[in-house]
Amino acid sequence: MEEMEEELKCPVCGSFYREPIILPCSHNLCQACARNILVQTPESESPQSRRASGSGVSDYDYLDLDKMSLYSEADSGYGSYGGFASAPTTPCQKSPNGVRVFPPAMPPPPTHLSPALAPVPRNSCITCPQCHRSLILDDRGLRGFPKNRVLEGVIDRYQQSKAAALKCQLCEKAPKEATVMCEQCDVFYCDPCRLRCHPPRGPLAKHRLVPPAQGRVSRRLSPRKVSTCTDHELENHSMYCVQCKMPVCYQCLEEGKHSSHEVKALGAMWKLHKSQLSQALNGLSDRAKEAKEFLVQLRTMVQQIQENSVEFEACLVAQCDALIDALNRRKAQLLARVNKEHEHKLKVVRDQISHCTVKLRQTTGLMEYCLEVIKENDPSGFLQISDALIRRVHLTEDQWGKGTLTPRMTTDFDLSLDNSPLLQSIHQLDFVQVKASSPVPATPILQLEECCTHNNSATLSWKQPPLSTVAADGYILELDDGSGGQFREVYVGKETMCTVDGLHFNSTYNARVKAFNKTGVSPYSKTLVLQTSEAAGAHETKPMKDTDSEEQTLPFPVPSERLPLRRMSPFSSTLNLQPSFPGRSYFDFRSSPHQLSLHSSLQSLNAPGCNFETQSASYSQLVDIKKLLAVAWFAFDPGSAHSDIIFSNDNLTVTCSSYDDRVVLGKTGFSKGVHYWELTIDRYDNHPDPAFGVARIDVMKDMMLGKDDKAWAMYVDNNRSWFMHNNSHTNRTEGGITKGATIGVLLDLNRKTLTFFVNNEQQGPIAFENVEGLFFPAVSLNRNVQVTLHTGLPVPDFYSSRASIA
Repeated sequence: MEEMEEELKCPVCGSFYREPIILPCSHNLCQACARNILVQTPESESPQSRRASGSGVSDYDYLDLDKMSLYSEADSGYGSYGGFASAPTTPCQKSPNGVRVFPPAMPPPPTHLSPALAPVPRNSCITCPQCHRSLILDDRGLRGFPKNRVLEGVIDRYQQSKAAALKCQLCEKAPKEATVMCEQCDVFYCDPCRLRCHPPRGPLAKHRLVPPAQGRVSRRLSPRKVSTCTDHELENHSMYCVQCKMPVCYQCLEEGKHSSHEVKALGAMWKLHKSQLSQALNGLSDRAKEAKEFLVQLRTMVQQIQENSVEFEACLVAQCDALIDALNRRKAQLLARVNKEHEHKLKVVRDQISHCTVKLRQTTGLMEYCLEVIKENDPSGFLQISDALIRRVHLTEDQWGKGTLTPRMTTDFDLSLDNSPLLQSIHQLDFVQVKASSPVPATPILQLEECCTHNNSATLSWKQPPLSTVAADGYILELDDGSGGQFREVYVGKETMCTVDGLHFNSTYNARVKAFNKTGVSPYSKTLVLQTSEAAGAHETKPMKDTDSEEQTLPFPVPSERLPLRRMSPFSSTLNLQPSFPGRSYFDFRSSPHQLSLHSSLQSLNAPGCNFETQSASYSQLVDIKKLLAVAWFAFDPGSAHSDIIFSNDNLTVTCSSYDDRVVLGKTGFSKGVHYWELTIDRYDNHPDPAFGVARIDVMKDMMLGKDDKAWAMYVDNNRSWFMHNNSHTNRTEGGITKGATIGVLLDLNRKTLTFFVNNEQQGPIAFENVEGLFFPAVSLNRNVQVTLHTGLPVPDFYSSRASIA
């Protein structure tokens, strides 16, 4: 209720209303305060003069404020009349609650009548302190305004609800505790205010002063004053004039003032207006409730802004730290290159120093020997060896010919670091503006007829809705980790088709895409479920499954041209965006003696009850069918091979142009399942040591396979073989290779083992154990060896039976 207190205080005195009256503008004033702000108007502005001039106005005509100069534009408060002889200019004052009011033009004459009954000056004007509307009083003066008994009752109840000590009602600043109450004035006074405002002399001497507590009780027990007619003070209101919107008494009706007006019973209108006020309060209550909720929302926004600021700052610091870390890593790589160049230059110069030192020592020895021979005095003996010595001297001199005494290496480093693009990028580093100047793009639509999987790769295609009018600057493709984990970005760019290689075999992935422009990003598309093969079945090309639509069998997409895609960072060390080439289909199909019927397999997949399951359903039926196609089809990869490797037979046969060992990898990487492939020795001269096995994608390509820690291999000659990893040789096994021999490689990622075979017989024990990660088939060879790759082979029978027993 304390919030209501401002409604119960007079805008002039700032205290609770005392005998409030209602102005025609519906605002209230204390009767005493209303008398204090009366101002006399010029005679020409009086109601009588207006009626005499023939202008039809009422007793409550509002004055023209500009014409009367009540206040100016420079002063938003009330001013005083100026320019009239009958109304001298007086400065305005400010009430305790900040409202500017007129002081009385002249002190009121002393009278023994109460403020309500005291006569007011003729042609008086009163201005509402709240809405600034002015009106001229008639002959009745302030008695012409009705009393607001309801407001008095509300003030009484409000004051009675106060449990604190009664305060003086006339103190201007901090109200003091009241000491007395005047029953006639109905005002609480402290001692200073009683002496100043209620002296015990004159008419006030007859007033009865009682203690505050007794006054509060007598006020509570005093009968409520009944509202009386302003025109007939002895009559109570009994009816209500609908047209005049005011209560009237029966005498007003007899006099004929409201003869043509609609008049209704006071009680009925009282109930009707109470109902209307209640309905209006309901609407206002709803607005207040909305305002409270809005304030809660704003406070929540303040908290969210603070949290987002901390989060964004942390993200910014993390991004900048990541850039710094990347720069430090690149710095280390560049320093390593500089050190490598440094070691190379030193080695060349030191070798030249060593060579030149040896030759100089030989030359010096020859010179000393020749000098000793010249000292001999035996002509015949000298002539026997002189020709040979002369030839040796000339030959030695020729060896010091042109270029021998020229440095083979310069002291300058032929390296120049170009840091201008990076500096430019750093200077252009800025926040992306996300203010919504235009709408975000529409949600992309995945084109199911062009989405499919093959082996451990997936191809997805999407497009903008046909009726979309908002252009997209690019798209973001996201995949999970194949185990139901979080989505991660695998492609960002303008293209609408992407092939993702290096996925886990026998895994279920979820894919989605969204569009973006300068304004923001669109919602995600529908999620697609895609299943990779158990062991990269080449003939098994599967359509995608839309989790929100009915499954359908889709044809193999064979586009005439595929656009190259931008490479992104690997996804969980297994994903790479594969560039495409014009004029090629999506997949390579090869014949094999172990090939199964593609038509019958797809019929099984598309049979009733064997459709792809939804995102949350089991894939057991699908997995059982895929076990029929558990073979791996791949070829050698020219893109990652050493430049000395020579390819033929559709990249299935390789040899080398160098006498040094060079490495070539397969195109498909394996991270799950059991995989077996063979290599036939097409050419071999019994001298080199070719190596076969698996390797990481970043294996060294200019040395034998297994020399570094990125490869696990078996190298073999014509008599024996060894296993090698990180340049460590183990398990020497008798039995080598010749032309026409067959090398088998078995990678069992379920048991994390690598085993080798020579001519269908296991070569030694299990070569390596505890191997896990992403592996690519690998071979190292030189120009004396040529091998041909055979894929799509089943696991050897004896190994399958042994694995089932285990």
